[in-house]
Amino acid sequence: MKCPYCGYSESKVIDSRPADENSSIRRRRECLSCGKRFTTYETVESLPMVVVKKDGSRQSFDRRKVLGGMIRACEKRPVPLADLEKIAEEIEQDLQNSMEREVSTETIGEKVMERLRNVDQVAYVRFASVYRQFKDIDTFMAELNKLLADNR
Repeated sequence: MKCPYCGYSESKVIDSRPADENSSIRRRRECLSCGKRFTTYETVESLPMVVVKKDGSRQSFDRRKVLGGMIRACEKRPVPLADLEKIAEEIEQDLQNSMEREVSTETIGEKVMERLRNVDQVAYVRFASVYRQFKDIDTFMAELNKLLADNR
């Protein structure tokens, strides 16, 4: 690690402690040349995840998009934003843990619907209607009937 003051590449670690809720390590260092102290942070490198859209195009995964879709589905519903943020974080963690670098929008949509179904059924139906692109009232009713059957 290069010293930010003199550029010397050797330093010693004086103190290490967890930071950012144990997601990184804060290290206090001292330059072996000029003796000045500086702080570095060590984090786990996360590999970028690519989302394959229905048209075949690819873009990097963005948790904010998942969260935005859930917020729209939960509009005027008694679902706390903190719950939606937690769900988005869980979905991202599931996808990271799968070790797949490419994930389809279908996979993400199914994970969102699975979790929304347990949180708020109206939000689930709203999300499903957009995600599954219900063409008519019959498709909508089929999904509602499936939801009612699962609740029995």
